[in-house]
Amino acid sequence: VQLVESGGGLVQPGGSLRLSCAASGFTFSRSTMNWYRQTPGKERELVASIGHIGESTMYADSVKGRFTISRDNAKNTVYLQMNSLKLEDTAVYYCKTRYSWTDYWGQGTQVTVSS
Repeated sequence: VQLVESGGGLVQPGGSLRLSCAASGFTFSRSTMNWYRQTPGKERELVASIGHIGESTMYADSVKGRFTISRDNAKNTVYLQMNSLKLEDTAVYYCKTRYSWTDYWGQGTQVTVSS
């Protein structure tokens, strides 16, 4: 199982970024996919999840109305569109899935919101 995130970077408050997570090594179309984030000294926080065919999504209260999770099962990729970014969205963002009773994580991508 391999998860590779991309799309992070430096953005001003109010700006947008789209993160991508390319997956391989498992049946992506049958797997719930998740985005987490973590800042130094804090536990990893669940940001958003999406069901295996995109039929259901959930969001942390802190990102509702600003972030959108989506997936393309033909490309084995899950996305996180982040709009109206705030300073407090600064974090390392991780893609995660659970397969064969094991959690798998990507290496993370840094998102920095700063003026």
